[in-house]
Amino acid sequence: MSEQRCAVVAVIGAPNAGKSTLVNTLVGAKVAAVTQKVQTTRTLVRGIAMRGDVQLILIDTPGVFAPKKRLERAMVAAAWSALEGADAIVHVVDAAAHVGKGKSKGGDAHSVADAARIAQTLKAHETASILVLNKVDAVPRPELLALTAALVEQSLYTDVFMISAKSGDGVDDLARVLTERAPEGPWLFPEDQTMDAPARVLAAEITREKAFLRLHEELPYELIVETDAWEERKDGSAKIDQTLFVAREGQRKIAIGAKGAAIKAIGEAARKEMEAAFDRRIHLFLNVKVRENWTEERALYQRLGLDWDA
Repeated sequence: MSEQRCAVVAVIGAPNAGKSTLVNTLVGAKVAAVTQKVQTTRTLVRGIAMRGDVQLILIDTPGVFAPKKRLERAMVAAAWSALEGADAIVHVVDAAAHVGKGKSKGGDAHSVADAARIAQTLKAHETASILVLNKVDAVPRPELLALTAALVEQSLYTDVFMISAKSGDGVDDLARVLTERAPEGPWLFPEDQTMDAPARVLAAEITREKAFLRLHEELPYELIVETDAWEERKDGSAKIDQTLFVAREGQRKIAIGAKGAAIKAIGEAARKEMEAAFDRRIHLFLNVKVRENWTEERALYQRLGLDWDA
């Protein structure tokens, strides 16, 4: 019997670079929220991937950007904290945003600046990492090679991978290298576990993702979902009560929608995904409440695992 090996892999990058999609693809299951909105990952999400006798603990981090608000500062601090004690660091870069395939023909200036800031910080701390260029299927090869050369000059990259996290192209090559370099050591989780988070937390993340997907045009990031109650039923199903908190009354009306259409659609989509994730029937009940200035509540930061003083 071969020795067990285990590696903690920190996945870092600018907002919307595709970190959560990559972690989900590596794990082979949904462990992190994925939407077209940036900054949807607020805390450290640990996905667990098995490759033979190797266990990869993948830490999906909040996007790193120039923070202005307290919540943003706490999110960025959480991302950098993931590097401490990691066996490998994966820097994910949205290639399309760098070469004019992003928000405009000039690319996404914020994404480019954020990626450069991350690379420079890693280099300043003499931290080696693996560069992963994501969404390469949307970039012409000559531009992709030029981008790669430019990024390699900015930091201390040991390897470069070109992938599409969404389709899975190139992800197996990255997984193979991470697996080969994993140090000997016992697994930290059971081999059939895919996420280091209670079911109540995963259920809240699922609903939050569906809310963002439904309301991304109207609702800003001032939304949080909490699982209020989880009741096990004799028939094997579960009754879940959740509350969506928004910052203002106007946002509450948007989240509910005309004649309750929006919250009904959010609940239906969340319930279906929960049933697939938990492999059981789910009875989901959603409520929407106003919670002004929730981003300034110290107790909430503690529940999210974020540093209030960041």
